Amino acid sequence: MGSQRLLLLDTASLYFRAFYGVPDTLRAPDGRPVNAVRGLLDFISYLVTTYSPSHLVCCWDNDWRPAWRVELIPSYKAHRVATGGDTVVAEMSSSGGGESAPDALAPQVPMITDVLAALGITVVGQDHYEADDVIGTLATTSTMPTDVVTGDRDLFQLVDDAREVRVLYIARGVGKHEVVDDAWMRARYGIPAAAYVDYATLRGDASDGLPGVSGIGEKTAASLLTSYGDLDGILTAASRADSPVSGSVRSKLGAAIDYLAVAPTVVRVARDLQLGVSEDDLLLPTAPADPDRFAALTDELGLSGSATRVLAALARA
Repeated sequence: MGSQRLLLLDTASLYFRAFYGVPDTLRAPDGRPVNAVRGLLDFISYLVTTYSPSHLVCCWDNDWRPAWRVELIPSYKAHRVATGGDTVVAEMSSSGGGESAPDALAPQVPMITDVLAALGITVVGQDHYEADDVIGTLATTSTMPTDVVTGDRDLFQLVDDAREVRVLYIARGVGKHEVVDDAWMRARYGIPAAAYVDYATLRGDASDGLPGVSGIGEKTAASLLTSYGDLDGILTAASRADSPVSGSVRSKLGAAIDYLAVAPTVVRVARDLQLGVSEDDLLLPTAPADPDRFAALTDELGLSGSATRVLAALARA
């Protein structure tokens, strides 16, 4: 085998983007919407063709809002619960329960799992954990250059130039993704990737229901981390009698001390899950694992061009 590269897909991030980006007029012969299925296949085709990975994993949200994170910060993703309507743009669990999803998307998730199984693309999830945690573990244990495909800023914490771990950030679109390395992080946020957990803790993230420290925004958070290294260093400096930290910032940190004690645990992705897979299990197939089943699904769901493109991409891999 030639050069090796692992591609880790934040699957829900991709299929939600496909659902909202691909016209819902694309339907199966029996009238069922299949825009998320077709869009996800096209995204996989594009990414495989562009990056030529030797290994690929569709990482799964077995639990999109783990109880242990909610116990630490009750507001964690609380606004996403049964939001309904057009405002729902976040992950749903593999069981389809919990978080609201558009009626036309929920039935497509089992179709996606069927198509991925027929292709032989590995899907990995872990009960009580999010896809982010699966990605964190696989990226940390990988022995090869690794790219993480996501629209979730939380995964910036995994960027590691020394280990050749990057994020392919799809917030502006899969075809317009940004390649996030440490230089990108410093240019965008003024911090190294290793500081992102503490940065996100201080700044907060409304999309995840993380309040942050009231009154501390991006610039102040970056400045504090630049001066004192990490959250522990900031709090140590703020607690000194002759503290160099301004009285205003010390007051804000003090008011948020209970939040600061637990937020890093919520923001930090797991890196040590026992996923029960080896790197050999993550190999990208060059042809469908079950050609007859894939052909049947292609006909049943009217996948046509998307199926042709993904087969061509796999054959070139």
